Amino acid sequence: MQITVLGIDLGKNSCSVVGLDEAGRVVLRRRMRRDGVVRFVERLSPCTVAMEACCGAHHLGRELAGFGHAVRLMSPEYVRPYVKAQKNDDRDAEAIAEAATRPTMRFVEIKSEEQLDLQTLHRSRSRLVSERTALINQLRAILLERGIVVAQGRRKLEQRLAEMLADGEVLTISARMRILIEDMRAQWRELDRRIAVFDDEFARHARENAAARRLASIPGIGVMNATALVAAIGNAETFARGRDLAAWLGLVPRQVTTGGSLACSGSASEGIPISERY
Repeated sequence: MQITVLGIDLGKNSCSVVGLDEAGRVVLRRRMRRDGVVRFVERLSPCTVAMEACCGAHHLGRELAGFGHAVRLMSPEYVRPYVKAQKNDDRDAEAIAEAATRPTMRFVEIKSEEQLDLQTLHRSRSRLVSERTALINQLRAILLERGIVVAQGRRKLEQRLAEMLADGEVLTISARMRILIEDMRAQWRELDRRIAVFDDEFARHARENAAARRLASIPGIGVMNATALVAAIGNAETFARGRDLAAWLGLVPRQVTTGGSLACSGSASEGIPISERY
């Protein structure tokens, strides 16, 4: 049994594996755990190993590439058209293997461990920023329900709270609410501190990384965008031209053409942070 293309549908615990021969016929169907996949692929002759670019795919891809295989990661939206009727994990693995054989298929570059670490830091910072925003919105709602309207802006709310607590204006609020507001202010300061730690780390990385330094020199791109781009796209060799990168980032509208007429809609990547993609 000579396997040319091995499609792997990754799961949290078990994975579906489908092998194709040179003619594209299915010669293997098997379900196994992740550690079993590594042991199985290690014994195979060098072939193309295809997976969707999902959680854990980059780490497993680097591991399997170390055995001499050509690892191909693909966006799930490009694999979906190859899934036949009666969708299940085995058919998904077969679709992944079939999609990897197409000459026009677009593949996702495997991220290095450093890229994954940097992307994880961006996601952790984004979570803290979301928590801070939710906390600030709740503070505004608490004050508004008691007739206190604060101008827009995080700093203006911070200044208004400091003035209220210092001048005793907060006496119009119950004692229990005063304790709650002071506790929320303490949480706010702690979130600011933790976010600042991430910001300092990103600034240090931008100074030490050559690609991030070049990106940061572009007008409009700061430390955050530069490090997020390095984490998401690496050396950008996946893109043939700058316009492809712009489309992937969602800077251009998505094109939908039918019946000779052209309609443009929002990009598929619109609204998705750079650090969250693939």
